[in-house]
Amino acid sequence: MFHGGRRSRNTSASRTLPALCYGDPSPAPAQGARACSWSRPARPSRPPNPRQQGQCFPTSLSGLAPLLHLSGPRLAPAVTSCLARPWTDPLFLLSPCHLVTTPCPLSAPTSVPTMKTPSGPEEARRPASDIRVFASSCTLHGLGHVFGPGRLTPRRGLWAVAVLLSLAAFLYQVEERVRYYGEFHHETALDERESHQLTFPAVTLCNINPLRRSRLTPNDLHWAGPALLGLEPTEHAAFLRALGRPPTSPGFMPSPTFDMARLYARAGHTLEDMLLDCRYRGQPCGPENFTAIFTRMGQCYTFNSGANGAELLTTPKGGAGNGLEVMLDVQEDEYLPVWKDVEETPFEVGIRVQIHSQEEPPIIDQLGFGVAPGYQTFVSCQKQQLSFLPAPWGDCSSRSQDPDFDSEPSDPLGPPGPTPGPRPPYSLMGCRLACETRYVARKCGCRMMHMPGGAPVCSPQQYKDCANPALDAMLRKDACTCPNPCASTRYAKELSMVRMPSRPATRYLARKYNRSEAYIVDNVLVLDIFFEALNYETVEQKKAYEVSELLGDIGGQMGLFIGASLLTILEILDYLCEVFRDRVLGYFWNRKRSQKHSQKHSSTNLLQEGMGSHRNEVPHLSLGPSRPPTPPCAVTRTLSASHRTCYLVTRL
Repeated sequence: MFHGGRRSRNTSASRTLPALCYGDPSPAPAQGARACSWSRPARPSRPPNPRQQGQCFPTSLSGLAPLLHLSGPRLAPAVTSCLARPWTDPLFLLSPCHLVTTPCPLSAPTSVPTMKTPSGPEEARRPASDIRVFASSCTLHGLGHVFGPGRLTPRRGLWAVAVLLSLAAFLYQVEERVRYYGEFHHETALDERESHQLTFPAVTLCNINPLRRSRLTPNDLHWAGPALLGLEPTEHAAFLRALGRPPTSPGFMPSPTFDMARLYARAGHTLEDMLLDCRYRGQPCGPENFTAIFTRMGQCYTFNSGANGAELLTTPKGGAGNGLEVMLDVQEDEYLPVWKDVEETPFEVGIRVQIHSQEEPPIIDQLGFGVAPGYQTFVSCQKQQLSFLPAPWGDCSSRSQDPDFDSEPSDPLGPPGPTPGPRPPYSLMGCRLACETRYVARKCGCRMMHMPGGAPVCSPQQYKDCANPALDAMLRKDACTCPNPCASTRYAKELSMVRMPSRPATRYLARKYNRSEAYIVDNVLVLDIFFEALNYETVEQKKAYEVSELLGDIGGQMGLFIGASLLTILEILDYLCEVFRDRVLGYFWNRKRSQKHSQKHSSTNLLQEGMGSHRNEVPHLSLGPSRPPTPPCAVTRTLSASHRTCYLVTRL
């Protein structure tokens, strides 16, 4: 203890320490429990404030230890060093602040015994970016055994090997699953479904003979004879005689222009002449239920086409009598004579029929089946719905094609560019027809009459010299590459036939239509088209490996090999963010903070001088053997960010 400013040793078991007080100093206190005791005069209007009175703390070393412990392991030596130095009238003030630990500026540091902080709290204050802290709380199996506390042991090494092998097996399985998904496999599912009502298909009929001999004129022979019949100009008179027509008059002058579409519309077989009887589901129908359309075989007629917004016909039953039944006259006496063996000259007699959906145009010259006169043909249909996958699982397309001619196309056979205006839905036959149109238009500068688009129709000479040879060569090379539509409808067919009419029916039909019995036998046929049943087949391509299955496999492998889940990945990402914040951003933050603190320390004097002359001496703290007097010092400390509080111990 110090009395009257002099040092004296106290040999008691515990040393008495001076009190640490808030407030202003007072005369030296007497020996006792409190090292200081004074008070300011309280205002009459409000009760005394404890902070305005002298608040003293017990000054034993055991009472000061918690303060040193809260102040941090780095502050304890500084406080101990400052408190161990003797000076007169010491008074310490503790207050919250945000300062930096500063050594005593007035004297050189002396070696003093320091208080060692416990290791447990220091271990608990490890940053979140520490791998040991992350391993102890991460849900990844085995990581806590690898990065646990202590030195490297064989047990820890075996755990590390097990974790690495499991991680390698997991990554191998993930790579194999991802590679399999990247191959985009698909599977085809065949199913049969029932329906209470089915839409009846479109039925296109064409007479095999494109032009009627009674409708041809010398002007037609002049323009279309060489292209369609292979006639030379010198053979026109003989051909007219074969037709039973008088020869051309000497003053004949052909027309300056000629339209092939008008020729087929005028000279082709009309439905009014061919259709003897028509019934749909037992109800009468007529030519008004058909739509005229041009094909490569000439003018044809489509039943239930849905053109111009017409309502599509449906059927609620299957079997014969619940579909379309027509009786047709092929008009064999109107067939052209076979003058030369050319491709356009037909050798057959009868009707070509194609059953198709309303979305695709008829390609009856390639896909139609024949119906012969003298027979009743039964066609049993079954609807099939096909669904294909687009790329990369398949090669289907749903973009409609543009048949219009481009003067300088980059690829005449490739997919066309988009054009404004509505276009029909995509179909395989429509794509082929558009491809043929673009090819012929680019080669010949015109289109054939059955081709869509805005190009002009080819003349008979262009038909002979360019259009027909170019189209035939293109079909032989199969130059058009058209993908399957993503959704399409087709009809499977089963044909059967019986001879008709019978002899009694022949006599009846001859009287009814005012024809001879021989004419009825040679020219009349019956076509009956119906659904076999109301069920239909679906052929659907499906993805063999979905994204959900990929995630399920990866999750299963993850749980099997490393015991992790999606939240474990989030934990790893969170740990990486902590490492980036503490190691990278923290470096720049500390550097910037140290620069600010150095500037602030240079402009602020943390050592405050004593408050006036001290009239009385106050005992000071003695923590060790007697040492020479040293100047007063100031110790400041900033605690960790979790406390956000610091304590200033200084001498006033």
